Amino acid sequence: MSAGPDWSGRALQVRLGPPGHGGFCVARHEGRVLFVRHGLPGELVRARVTEDRGGSFCRAEAIEILEASADRVTPNCPVSGPGGAGCCDFAFATPEAQRGLKAAVVREQLQRLAHWDTDIVVEPLPVREPGDGSPAGGAGGSHGPAAGSEPDVDHRLGENATTAASGAEVGWRTRVRLVVDAEGRAGVHRYRSSDVITDLRCPQPVSGAMDGIAERAWTPGAELVISVDGDGLRHIVELAPPAAPPRRGGDRRATAARRAAAHARRAERVVSGSGRAVQYVAGRRWDVSATGFWQPHRDAAQRYSDVVADWADLRPGSTAWDLYCGVGVFAARLAEQAGPRGSVLGVESSRSAVADGVAALRDLPAVDLHADRVERWIATQDRAPHVVVLDPPRAGAGKQVVTPLTAAAPARIVHIGCDPASFARDVGLYREAGYRVRELRAFDAFPATHHVECLALLERA
Repeated sequence: MSAGPDWSGRALQVRLGPPGHGGFCVARHEGRVLFVRHGLPGELVRARVTEDRGGSFCRAEAIEILEASADRVTPNCPVSGPGGAGCCDFAFATPEAQRGLKAAVVREQLQRLAHWDTDIVVEPLPVREPGDGSPAGGAGGSHGPAAGSEPDVDHRLGENATTAASGAEVGWRTRVRLVVDAEGRAGVHRYRSSDVITDLRCPQPVSGAMDGIAERAWTPGAELVISVDGDGLRHIVELAPPAAPPRRGGDRRATAARRAAAHARRAERVVSGSGRAVQYVAGRRWDVSATGFWQPHRDAAQRYSDVVADWADLRPGSTAWDLYCGVGVFAARLAEQAGPRGSVLGVESSRSAVADGVAALRDLPAVDLHADRVERWIATQDRAPHVVVLDPPRAGAGKQVVTPLTAAAPARIVHIGCDPASFARDVGLYREAGYRVRELRAFDAFPATHHVECLALLERA
């Protein structure tokens, strides 16, 4: 059997078709499919093949635009073009066009994986102008003036969600994770590569978040977590280099060992701030680890919380589940509705997140958070919930969670997904189990990237 052609390094002239899941457009050349980054549907481009494994498709980058789309603008990210990082996939398109691309991808995934054809509108998250006085996260707290740029002192950073000349939203990201190269320089990975790009001019982070980072030498092989919290305080935490994974062997065991080493718990060194980030949602304060999970877009947690509260519509005394609950942001809103006679049970695999959630929600008697695997915890429950909210990781919930969840027969399910493919697959599982999607919303919580957040309200048919 022939291995097929190897087009690696070739430059091909192609007309770009529809967007695909992952930040590219689909093109065809001599019977093969090309996944082309840095282009827009309808454009005629010269695309250089960057990866070809001899199958039915290969990966490429648009290195020259021969016929440009009307939606193309001058990119505002200097590190994400051909040969660059994977941060700002759509920095060369207007915000409206970006949201249109994301909507097309979500719709295609729902058609293909959930066998459901529906219209999608990707909504922008609100962008506050500098100096409007509202806190990151949408409620509570206040911002002080920006401090100096030395990396070993605390920073209180001002608002910076602004709009560039091209209309692109910048300064929205409050959490950044960087890698450190062998020379101790902080940077980001080149797209689909372990190479490190040490240019830190990406426009996503909030103002001041990256001050002094490039000028300092860090521990080679370490990672940096930079978090700007709801009070405007910057926290910088250096994660020790991961344990050395096996270098030999390409089998599955070696690959699994390398992944385990990359995700294993690592020593942390707080460089700036306290390492404990203050966050606010709906007037409530959380004190969480700067290296733990929190929505990177400073307005996302508040917006999703509002949607969940609206859709849940719990009656006093009702029972609700908050699966993959994190620190209990949604559980807090559910408890407000269920009241002291209600029951809001949350489950999360991260023990530290559960501990932070318990501390933040100690005044809500209805809330009971547990550290466990979701599928294992569901199997122990004998009281059916009225409403279930779940925000699984990028891989989605899958059959191991959706099957027992739907067997519990809640009246309503609010499902949140940050990956269109896994979200669509889970929606398909709900539909097979007799649930229908009553409402669907999508948010552009990651401007200039291909990522999109989807929320669905499902009810028993």
